Amino acid sequence: MSRRSVLLATLALSGFVTSFGAHVVATNLPTYAEMVGAGAFTIGLLIAVYDFAELFAKPAAGLIADRRGMKPVLLLGLVVFIIGSLLFLIISPRLLLLVRFVQGLGAAALSTVSISLVARHFENARGRAFGVYNAIKGSGYVIAPAVGGLLASSYGFAMIFIVSASIGFLALLASVFLPNDPGGRLEDDEELSLLQSLRIFRDPRLMPIYAVIVINMFLVGILFGFLPVYVHGLGYTATQSGSVVSLATAAYLLIQPVAGVLADRYAMRTTVLLGLLVAASSIMAITFASGWILIVMVIAAGIGIGTVWTNSDALVSASASPSQLGASIGAAQSFKEFGDMVGPLLVGALTQLFGVRIGFVTCGAIAVMLLVVLVRSPVFGAR
Repeated sequence: MSRRSVLLATLALSGFVTSFGAHVVATNLPTYAEMVGAGAFTIGLLIAVYDFAELFAKPAAGLIADRRGMKPVLLLGLVVFIIGSLLFLIISPRLLLLVRFVQGLGAAALSTVSISLVARHFENARGRAFGVYNAIKGSGYVIAPAVGGLLASSYGFAMIFIVSASIGFLALLASVFLPNDPGGRLEDDEELSLLQSLRIFRDPRLMPIYAVIVINMFLVGILFGFLPVYVHGLGYTATQSGSVVSLATAAYLLIQPVAGVLADRYAMRTTVLLGLLVAASSIMAITFASGWILIVMVIAAGIGIGTVWTNSDALVSASASPSQLGASIGAAQSFKEFGDMVGPLLVGALTQLFGVRIGFVTCGAIAVMLLVVLVRSPVFGAR
């Protein structure tokens, strides 16, 4: 492997730590609930606290990385994640909420900085690099449920945290050999104040991209959270429902390296807009389809969402000021977490009140309306 390939693989492994660590626990919380006698609300809280920690810690991690250098913040994030994982072995299982919060803090730092380092070290072929990074990171979401279920059933719930810490330790060892990032430390007169870092959240160059990220996360919540609800209503068995969702996941993962290559060949903004159009149109069409047409729409939705996911990250890094790269990506990741939390709530409320079709169509229509606004913005419009 070339040095650049090793570098990208190391950064992608850090991204994998966050996705695997989040889902290997979340998808096996029913086992934990039976073990300690917790209810459904506790399960929801344990899932949300990881995202909650990331929501607020990611901008802070990006700001510190811009000031003090990215590699130290990445290493610190991995150490915190490892400590948080091993904490479960020495405290009461009923304090899992604390464990998840500490894991989330570590994940926020290593996720934000690993993405920032991809942007910094791969200015050429940036789209392809982000595509590979996100595909490897996204594989954690796919394999974590099965691996976690096997570990919990065969060796006990605590083994999940031992494996999570072990993967984090491997990433830490690999990351020690990363090059010191160029330009990571700002000059005194360039240092970002907290107020300046907060302005990044409403930077006119980045606001349209933030909007795309939030809406895309709404569509993610629909496709992976509420598609099973729709197909269950069609009479699909649990196995058939899982197969349909797996097709969406596979399309979402496999398209990302391809989408990155296309972003390098054509304008990034073009691939993002086309991806959002495909995703929104497919999401709206899903609840009017069944059989093979449903399968086609599900795959198309996965392709659209995956394209937006990877190329919006690349577009943020290309549009951000070099001296505020970490803070800008941290802000973008916070918007992603915000969409990840709010999207399912919105779709769930609409589905509860008006049915699953209204939930799908409403969010798809919101995405289409956003497209109309975006094509007139300086970031996405013709220049």
